[in-house]
Amino acid sequence: MVGGEDDGLAALREQVALASSAAIAASDLDHAFQLQLAEAIEASLRAQSPNAASSWQPAPALQEPPSDVACALALQTADLARAEQDRRDAEACRAAHAHAAASVRVAAHDALFARELAAVPEDRWARDGDNIERPLDSAAARPHFRVFSKGLASKDVVGPRDRDPGVAVLAVAVCGPRGEAVLRIQKPVDGAVGGRMTLEVMALMEGLDAALGLGIRNVTVVTDYRPLHNHMLGIWRPTGKKLQDMIDHVLSVRKNFDQCEVSLVEPSQVSYVAKLARDSIDAQIAKALSVDAFKEKRETCTICLEDTDVSKIHVVEGCAHRFCFSCMKEHVKAKLLSGMLPACPQEGCTTKLTVEGSKIFLSQRLLEIMVQRVREGQIPPSQKIYCPYPKCSALMSLSEVIHPMQDSSSKYTVADVATLRKCVKCRGSFCISCKVPWHDRMTCCDYKKRYPHARPEDARLQNLARQQLWRQCIKCKHMIELAEGCYHMTCVCGYEFCYTCGKEWKDKKATCSCPLWDEHNIIEDSDEDDDDYEDDADGVY
Repeated sequence: MVGGEDDGLAALREQVALASSAAIAASDLDHAFQLQLAEAIEASLRAQSPNAASSWQPAPALQEPPSDVACALALQTADLARAEQDRRDAEACRAAHAHAAASVRVAAHDALFARELAAVPEDRWARDGDNIERPLDSAAARPHFRVFSKGLASKDVVGPRDRDPGVAVLAVAVCGPRGEAVLRIQKPVDGAVGGRMTLEVMALMEGLDAALGLGIRNVTVVTDYRPLHNHMLGIWRPTGKKLQDMIDHVLSVRKNFDQCEVSLVEPSQVSYVAKLARDSIDAQIAKALSVDAFKEKRETCTICLEDTDVSKIHVVEGCAHRFCFSCMKEHVKAKLLSGMLPACPQEGCTTKLTVEGSKIFLSQRLLEIMVQRVREGQIPPSQKIYCPYPKCSALMSLSEVIHPMQDSSSKYTVADVATLRKCVKCRGSFCISCKVPWHDRMTCCDYKKRYPHARPEDARLQNLARQQLWRQCIKCKHMIELAEGCYHMTCVCGYEFCYTCGKEWKDKKATCSCPLWDEHNIIEDSDEDDDDYEDDADGVY
C-alpha cells in the first residue's frame, strides 16, 4: 500500500513538472510575439513619417488574465500538496497502529509469561527463578489457535439391532490461546458420502476454512485419529482417487497459514469436539427417525392412490383388505342406494361388510339404510312381508308375523286364521294375501273386486310406471327403472329378466329375442353435468 502511494505521488510530481515546463514555454512564446509585433509597428511608422516614428513609444504590456495552462498548473500543484499531506497522515496512522500492535503483542507475551511463571514449581522457582526468561519474538508472539475436528456417522452410534437412518455430522471447535472456544460448527451431511476417513477429512477441511475466515494465521490441528494424522504428514498415501483429491485440497489450504502443525493426541483431549459430534448425531438420528415414523403412519389407498393417515384406513373384517374412509364411504353409499348389500371393494373379494365395522366411516343415515339392507338380505325374497301401514312399513318374514291365534286377546274367528296377520312392530292387522290392512267381514276376492287398487298411491304408481316404461319384478313386485346400460336386469331379490318384455333370464342367458341394448342407454351424453355430492350430505332419498 505504501509503494502504491509513493508511485502515485511520483506520477503527480512528474505531471506538475511537465505542466510547469509547458507554462514557461508558453510564456516565452508570448513574450517573443509581443516583441515582434512592436518591431513591426515601429518599422511601419518610420516608413510613413520619420517624426511620428521617433515620437512613438510601445504601449506598456497589459495585465492578461491567467491562461488555462496556468490554472491547470495551479490545480495540480494543490493536488500534489494534498496528496503529500495524505501520505504523511497515512504514515502517521500506520505508525500508530504498529505501536498499538506492538503493545498488544507485548501485553499478550507478558500475560502468557505470567501464567507460565505461576505454573513453575516452588523448588524450581527457588533455584532458577532469577534466570527464567521468555524472549519477545515477533513471530512467536502471534496468537496460536487450535483446530479440533471430528466426523461421525450414525452407523458408528446405533446399536446392532437398531435401524441405521444413514446420517452423519461434521463437528469443529476452534479454540484460542487461552483454550476458549472461538467457533463451534455442527454440520449434518449425508451418511453415504464415505467412511470415517472421508468424514474426518471433511471435518478438518471445515475447520481450516473457518480458521482462515477468522483471519487466523497460526494453528495446530488436533486429532485423535491416527490415519488422518499420518495422511496429513505424508506418512501414508491415499489409495482412492476421491480421498487423494480431498487430502490434496486440505494440504493446499494448509499452505495459506503461516504456521500449521498437526498433533496426534489421546481421545480424552478431544472430548469437547467429540461431544459436539455426538450431540449433533443424536439430534440428526432423532430427526430422521421422527420423519420415518411420520412416513410409516401414512398409507396409500389402493382406490384413490392418496397417502392417508393410518388412523383413517379401514381394515375390512374377514379379508383384511385396507382402504381409506372416504373410498369406503362412497363404495358403501353407492351399493346401498342401489338396493344392494355392500361387500369388500377389492376386486374378486366377496366378503360382506358388517354394520358394526362400518360405523367408523358411515353417517347415521347410511347406517340405518345398511341395517335395512342387511335385514332384507337375511330374508329370502319369497318370505319378505312389509307392513301395509304407511307409518310403519316394517320388514318381516312370514315366520315372524303374529298369528291371530297367538294373541291372547284375539277377537277374530277361525275363518280369519288363513289370511289374518299382525305386524310385529305396530301390531296392526293386515291381510297376508292382499298385502293390505285387514278387510273385516270381506273375503279377499270381494276386496280385490271392490278395490282393484287398494291404495290410491298404488294407482298413481302404476300409471307413472306405464308412462315411464318401468318394469315390475314378478317375483318380489319391486318397481325397476332402467337408467343406463343393457336390457338385462337383475333385481335386488336376485331375479333376472328382460327389461323390454319381462321374460326371465336363465343361466345368464335370455329366453327372448329382444335386443340386448340400445346405444342411447350405453353412450353417456358428454354435455350433461355429473352429479356432485357433498361429503356430509349423503344424498339419500
